[in-house]
Amino acid sequence: MLTLTSIEMAQEFIEQHPLSFVYVSRTNCSVCHALLPQIEELLKEFPKIEVGFINADDVEEVAGHFSIFTVPAMMLFVDGKEMIREARFVHMEELRKKISKIYGMV
Repeated sequence: MLTLTSIEMAQEFIEQHPLSFVYVSRTNCSVCHALLPQIEELLKEFPKIEVGFINADDVEEVAGHFSIFTVPAMMLFVDGKEMIREARFVHMEELRKKISKIYGMV
């Protein structure tokens, strides 16, 4: 998982990888910290997906850039286009199915 430290770095990450997953968190977010290991484990099933991490406390403009209203926020991009967005409380099995469907088509 690559830590993205600016909006420019995040955009470059999304543009450079055909399949990119961006996880947005905050330092004092207990849900964020509890969910991250589950997301990392899930994404091991999809090795072609590159994963980036953004701490919204460090990159404050991330909320406006990606229209994020709550954390954690997760977005899957295919060729730079957002295909999946989940936030706050995520049903892991539903997310797995959504990712699997897109992953199988790419």
